[in-house]
Amino acid sequence: MSEALRLGIAGLGTVGIGVLSLLEEQRALLRQRCGRELVVSAVSSRDPQKNRGVTLGAEIVWHEDACALAKAANVDVVVELIGGSDGIAKQVVETALNSRKHVVTANKALLAIHGGALAALAESADRALCYEAAVGGGIPVIKAIREGLAANRFDNVYGILNGTCNYILTSMEKTGVDFNEALSQAQDLGYAEADPSFDIDGIDTAHKLSLLTSLAYGTHVDYPSVFIEGISQIGALDIQFAREFGYRIKLLGMARRTAHGVEQRVHPCMVPLGTPIAEVSGVTNAVVAVGNYAGQSVFEGPGAGAGPTASAVIADIIDIARKKILPPFAAPFSRLERLAPSPMELRHGAYYVRLTVVDQPGVMAGITAIMAEHGVSIDSIIQRARAPGEGVPVVIITHETEEADMNRVLAQLAALKQMREPPVRIRIEKL
Repeated sequence: MSEALRLGIAGLGTVGIGVLSLLEEQRALLRQRCGRELVVSAVSSRDPQKNRGVTLGAEIVWHEDACALAKAANVDVVVELIGGSDGIAKQVVETALNSRKHVVTANKALLAIHGGALAALAESADRALCYEAAVGGGIPVIKAIREGLAANRFDNVYGILNGTCNYILTSMEKTGVDFNEALSQAQDLGYAEADPSFDIDGIDTAHKLSLLTSLAYGTHVDYPSVFIEGISQIGALDIQFAREFGYRIKLLGMARRTAHGVEQRVHPCMVPLGTPIAEVSGVTNAVVAVGNYAGQSVFEGPGAGAGPTASAVIADIIDIARKKILPPFAAPFSRLERLAPSPMELRHGAYYVRLTVVDQPGVMAGITAIMAEHGVSIDSIIQRARAPGEGVPVVIITHETEEADMNRVLAQLAALKQMREPPVRIRIEKL
């Protein structure tokens, strides 16, 4: 049997403890599958006195300085579980690679911002930079796109990449509550942070999408070019109307290569009931990759949590133990393309628009005139309630049109004196 692979774990939060527990409980299985022992030789965390529910043996060296762990002589693989796009997490990964250590991380924010530079550093050091746990928790989607589907050109890649948002939208549909109440429930259950903006504003999804885009299309990671729109404007009425029209609302991250460049967008979508992505509920994540030979592949599973995320971390460690070292973004860094981002204004599709207007004569004529002025045709329009002089909802489904024309329509509609609330626009996706 080969020499033991020595692991240094930087960060002993939920995932770090999950990794320690998995390594201990599955020790024999892991030894069998990778042909060598996986041994934790060092750890680092801010509070060495904290009771974490696990026992650290005397053979494990505790480092107050995570960067010291990253260059320690008794560490072969640095497992970065600190989090954050900069600061100590970035320093630890850079130190590890400069010290010719392999790196495994669950840090999507770090890779979304600095992935290119870190990939180049890893390749120059001939060391692994692995991040299966950074996207989709326990779903092995990074390996699937980089390896299992490597023979394919991808028509598109999209998915539900944030369990918090999916839980909120599912709760709104099942219970009829509005956004704020569903968010409060998610916070009470521990699915959402006290400050949930990272999730509900779409940033977390955008970080993950930028990594999938690079893998699928052989491009540099380009998080700044992702169009991002969150879910806080979605109301209970929108959930209800979506169901009536045969749709369900999901926050999706979507990527595809177009004649204009690479399209990356994160926003709420109305997706047809019955499609695989529409049936994904609760905190579950799902990714759909459409390859030109493999067709549609759907990957679904828990997107977070100690067990699933630790499973993904250990899968990367096993690859390293087996001496399987691949370029972080499928192709060597020097071969990654720099493609222009495809402008969001060129997005072509149908739209759901909800307006809250004063119920008075001439309002509907004004709305339809604005839409006709910009060449946006109406597929259907609903105004059920009547309350003369009061604000009432008007719901419009458009035929397919360009985003730029829709933007102009919404700007003019928002300026109408009869408008009581900003218009709500949800893009309809045919998946």
